[in-house]
Amino acid sequence: MYRHQRHFYDATRKFYLLGRDQLIADLHPPTGGRVLEIGCGTGRNLVRAARAWPSIQAYGIDVSAEMLATARRSVAAAHLDGRIATAQADATLLDPQALFGVATFDRIFISYALSMIPAWKEALARACDCLAPGGSLHIVDFGDQAGLPAPFRSALARWLALFSVHPCLTLEAELSQFAAARNMRCRFSARFRRYAFLATLEAGARAS
Repeated sequence: MYRHQRHFYDATRKFYLLGRDQLIADLHPPTGGRVLEIGCGTGRNLVRAARAWPSIQAYGIDVSAEMLATARRSVAAAHLDGRIATAQADATLLDPQALFGVATFDRIFISYALSMIPAWKEALARACDCLAPGGSLHIVDFGDQAGLPAPFRSALARWLALFSVHPCLTLEAELSQFAAARNMRCRFSARFRRYAFLATLEAGARAS
């Protein structure tokens, strides 16, 4: 799908992948922290995160080898090779030790990729398993568009389906239940008349 799209992906997606920069601004990783993006695509968000938070070590995974090729070129062009590492991986089978030689991450974020992962609940669970004590998982994605006209919602759903994007319209409740089952705090914020949402799942400090 992305063999050709990756060359103009960032130029077009900026008009409708809303809230990505707000997610990055909200990360607030600890000094020297490790930050992972699941579904890093072209590397656009990784580069922005590394620049916004200069002390972090950033990591990215994507299932698409084509997107990763673009991401690595973007990282090199930004002269951030020493601070950003990428690897091809399935989010549901995330093994940070095998991929990057690290056990956990202080922050993990998923930007408009959760709605593209059929087994998204498994991906969420695996991401939370890879959080360091006190870490957090940040998500931005399409909302239920409840505040927008019905014809727009229908047209958007048909258009997104062409790119294998299938937003979960009950995600707010699903995330709340998921967080409660894991004793995590869930914060959910709908934006742009529920066109998109930002959510954070915060892990507690584990007993030593």
